[in-house]
Amino acid sequence: MSTGLDSGATVTNKQVILRDHVSGFPKESDFDFTTTTVQLRVPEGSNSVLVKNLYLSCDPYMRSRMGKPDPSSASPAQSFAPGKPIIGFGVSRVIESAHPDYNKGDLLWGFVGWEEYSVITPIPNVHFKIQDTDVPLSYYTGILGMPGMTAYAGFYEICSPKKGETVYVSAASGAVGQLVGQFAKMMGCYVVGSAGSKEKVDLLKNKFGFDDAFNYKEEQDLTAALKRCFPKGIDIYFENVGGKMLDAVLLNMNPHGRIAVCGMISQYNLKDHEGVHNLSSIIYKRIRIQGFAVFDFYEKYSKFLEFVIPCIKEGKIAYVEDVAEGLEKGPEALVGLFHGKNVGKQVVVVAHE
Repeated sequence: MSTGLDSGATVTNKQVILRDHVSGFPKESDFDFTTTTVQLRVPEGSNSVLVKNLYLSCDPYMRSRMGKPDPSSASPAQSFAPGKPIIGFGVSRVIESAHPDYNKGDLLWGFVGWEEYSVITPIPNVHFKIQDTDVPLSYYTGILGMPGMTAYAGFYEICSPKKGETVYVSAASGAVGQLVGQFAKMMGCYVVGSAGSKEKVDLLKNKFGFDDAFNYKEEQDLTAALKRCFPKGIDIYFENVGGKMLDAVLLNMNPHGRIAVCGMISQYNLKDHEGVHNLSSIIYKRIRIQGFAVFDFYEKYSKFLEFVIPCIKEGKIAYVEDVAEGLEKGPEALVGLFHGKNVGKQVVVVAHE
């Protein structure tokens, strides 16, 4: 497939640069939007590929990479380097390749720089060749990429769901939450989600088929809100928020309930994280709480695609993207995540082809 670009040519390369490490809520001014040049050639003797980036993924975990390196942190994600392009999941087309598994014109998803062109060395379970192009390529930043695999592994592998169980999903309209809720409905579970606006609550109930949903910002008492939605208690909680929400959930969990800890977005921008006060419920109710990282489950990725792609094509799963057009919109889109501005999966379009 022709990429329409001459090998060895020098072209401009727009980039999103981290100015300095971030504390507190990130701001657009923490990033620079610059233009440099790149030669369309891979280094001689390498097994690298040069890619043209098409779509970039905005994900909450990226906040942990904006701060200063912390030797005491258990996070496996390395901090972004100030003065260099930030890194995230993206969908790209190969322009030139010195790698035996990738040819010019191939499509892949995985870690790339926030720039128009990147030179990467593909790593198994970090970069994945895209085989099915009968779905929108942007889906590989979300439902067919890391967030989709996160929802699949967290729900089916960690939560061990059974038909008829009650399931609560926080941050339910996001890239992961919207899928967890729909997977739970497909299992025959009763599903409730929470989100931060009326628009998102309506989306959960009317688009994604949740049995109920509530706006957590309008609730004076989260414990009471959950009791109202789950009069018989919660069997499974898919945790995306942390803090006060987790505290309220613990009081409403059923005996032998399971909590899959995917994220804690309410805590990422706080200097001092909030404490959780109802931990004794874990003992009395024999609750199992398990954190997980998606890369522990990537060996199941092909099995996941076999399950989810037919669901998409047959209309069994609804999926909503929030699309920002142009790399220059990247900082605004990324910062907006932490203020709940996105509706659905936040994607930045660098180039449609």
